[in-house]
Amino acid sequence: MGIQAVIWDLGGVLLRTEDYAPRRALAQRYSMTLGELEDFVYSGESGDRAQRGEISVEQHWENLRARLGLSPAEFQAFRDQFWGGDRLDTDLVAYIRQLHGDFKTGLLSNAFSDLRRLVAETWKFADVFDEMIISAEVGLVKPDPRIYHLALDRLGVAPEAAVFIDDFSRNIEGARRVKLNAIHFKDLQQARHELESLLNGGHP
Repeated sequence: MGIQAVIWDLGGVLLRTEDYAPRRALAQRYSMTLGELEDFVYSGESGDRAQRGEISVEQHWENLRARLGLSPAEFQAFRDQFWGGDRLDTDLVAYIRQLHGDFKTGLLSNAFSDLRRLVAETWKFADVFDEMIISAEVGLVKPDPRIYHLALDRLGVAPEAAVFIDDFSRNIEGARRVKLNAIHFKDLQQARHELESLLNGGHP
C-alpha cells in the first residue's frame, strides 16, 4: 500500500522558535528557567485543560495573567515577548501546498481553541490541509491513540497509508503504536528527505 496522506504537527515543525533570546529574557525576569516558562504557558493545570478544550484559550490566558499578577496590558506584552522569536516556515507551507496536489494532507496539533482561527485568518494557510484535528476541539491530546485514529478516519486512510511528522518523540512513538509511518522532525532538510523516501516507496 502506497502513501496516501501526510499529517503534520504545527508547533516545532511548521511554527518554530528560531530565536530564544526573547523567551530567555522573559524567563530571567520571572525567575524561571526556559523550560519552566514554556511549561507555564503551554502546560500545568490550566494549559493542559485548555489543550483538551475543557477551558477556552481566553480563560487560560486569564489564569496565567492572574498568577503573574499583571495588568491586561502587561500580560499582552508578556505574550508578545514569549512569541517574539517564533517564525512560520513559509517554505514548508509552500512544500505542503505542493504535496497537496498529489496527497491528502492533515494538521494534527495539541493546541488551544484559537488555533483554527490563527491558521485561517492570521497565517492564512488553512487551504493546504484537507483536515485540521486540533486537541482543544476534539478533547483528545497526542499521544492518545484515539486522536491518531480520528485523524485517519477524517482523512479516510489506513494507518499504513499515512505519514505523521512531529518534533516530540513521545508523539512519534504514539503514532507508531497505531501503525502510522512516523518521522521525528529535527530540521526541514532531514524531514523532507525522510518523507520523500517514504513517498517514493522506501523507508524513512
